Amino acid sequence: MKTYVTFGQAHFHLINDVIFDKDCVAVVEGGRKEVFELFGPKFCLEYSEFDHDLMQYFPRGFINV
Repeated sequence: MKTYVTFGQAHFHLINDVIFDKDCVAVVEGGRKEVFELFGPKFCLEYSEFDHDLMQYFPRGFINV
């Protein structure tokens, strides 16, 4: 199962030397539990499917965690 995560303007995470912020969509293998383990409560939204039409708002694209 994959979960797609977006971030708010003030959210910033550094995981394995990769920055996750408002300009990307994190792709997490797993569900809500894994998202909270990685990012805590500091993210905007999580999705089980992601509408590719929204990618115009995420210039850094999808990033696998």
